[in-house]
Amino acid sequence: MDELCLSQWCGWQKHGEDRPDTPQLLPSDGPGKSLPAMLRRRLDDAGRATCDILASLDSGAELPLLHASRHGDATRTLAMLHDLIAGEALSPTRFSLSVHNATLGIHSISQQHQRPLQALSACGNEFDALLSEARGYLAEGYPAVVIAFTEGDIPKEYQGHTEHPGKACAIGMRLSLNEGHKLVAGASGNSLPRPTPIDIIEWLCGSGKTPIGRHGWTLA
Repeated sequence: MDELCLSQWCGWQKHGEDRPDTPQLLPSDGPGKSLPAMLRRRLDDAGRATCDILASLDSGAELPLLHASRHGDATRTLAMLHDLIAGEALSPTRFSLSVHNATLGIHSISQQHQRPLQALSACGNEFDALLSEARGYLAEGYPAVVIAFTEGDIPKEYQGHTEHPGKACAIGMRLSLNEGHKLVAGASGNSLPRPTPIDIIEWLCGSGKTPIGRHGWTLA
């Protein structure tokens, strides 16, 4: 199996600490600078930060983009459920922005991106799923792939009932087969806690444990 290589990464946390020594981390306030105002207002903070990350790691809009989130924009989805309970009609625009591929769609419009786009949700195994899908695109001959793993704010109704990092966050990685540090998969860890975007950020900053998921990943 070909090993993946990490050449660049970029992260964001809502209300995160400033780390002047880590330029890969975007400012926590005011995400969405890569988007025009008309598009920026359609996304939540995590979606806006994701677009900034994708624009940073694929500045030429030349690479396949993969985006995974376990919960997506749960606040918007829950609001639609409340509307249904109240007997109100659902807004087609609100629905179109609640689906997992909405962020990639907004980004592609903003950056005129015409390469493959893929949105994923993998019941908590999003990081492993992203790496697996990235390997497939690289096997098809693409020189690099950009992946993004994100979580938005979670409504209070969901808190305590699902795994969540506790705040909106996003991490992006530019992967190839031959440039940068190698990502090496270790032993299976199916019964261990699954990594969140914040876990990946802390790992890449050198201050967190290796993200396990289904594999114990190390950088070589």
